[in-house]
Amino acid sequence: MSRNCLLYYITDRLAFPGDDHTRRRRLLDKIAEAASHGIDYIQLREKDLSTRDLESLAHEAMQIIRQHSKPTNLRPRTTALLINSRTDVALATAAAGVHLRTNDVSPPDVRAAWRRSCGAGTPAREVSPRDPLIAVSCHSPQKVVEAAADAATFAVFAPIFEKKDTPTTTPAGLEALRQACRAKIPVVALGGITLQNAHSCLQAGAAGIAAIRLFQENDIATIVRKLRP
Repeated sequence: MSRNCLLYYITDRLAFPGDDHTRRRRLLDKIAEAASHGIDYIQLREKDLSTRDLESLAHEAMQIIRQHSKPTNLRPRTTALLINSRTDVALATAAAGVHLRTNDVSPPDVRAAWRRSCGAGTPAREVSPRDPLIAVSCHSPQKVVEAAADAATFAVFAPIFEKKDTPTTTPAGLEALRQACRAKIPVVALGGITLQNAHSCLQAGAAGIAAIRLFQENDIATIVRKLRP
């Protein structure tokens, strides 16, 4: 493992038990835990929420990240919040950027909209970064090449391994990951990642590990210690 291993937590509050209020509270607690222990990126992926509710949640997540994410000598970057597929919400909440699905708008489109909006006068947009972080979901090495050509910040390549909840989905496997990592862009591995198989992804050339359950169902301090010894 490497201290430079990127760690990317993808949220899913519906996986927590309890009512809506309890799930939201547990998600925000997990975001605080992730930011406190140096997770590089958190993707807010609450696709069922209305724009208003997503924006409210993102605002609170940003406040928590600012409180708990502190740069150190070992981790000079603070935790960055990315909003799944919603450039407008990312701008409205001063998030660091977006995560794009395979059928989303292109990174150049996001960047153009971002630059038009930043500095437009609203308080949130005035503090938004001038250049967004843009992650792109990719399911083939060719899509990673295309993401690199579009100047995405990094690609999230998936699924690497078989997932319990989607057994009919064919995993890409380590060889496809290895090919994807030849592109001129960092590649983060996603899909069935565990502490037992994460090292094989990094050996294949992945810049880091993305996951929902790995972070959400475990003590994040332990995960970080194992992946960044």
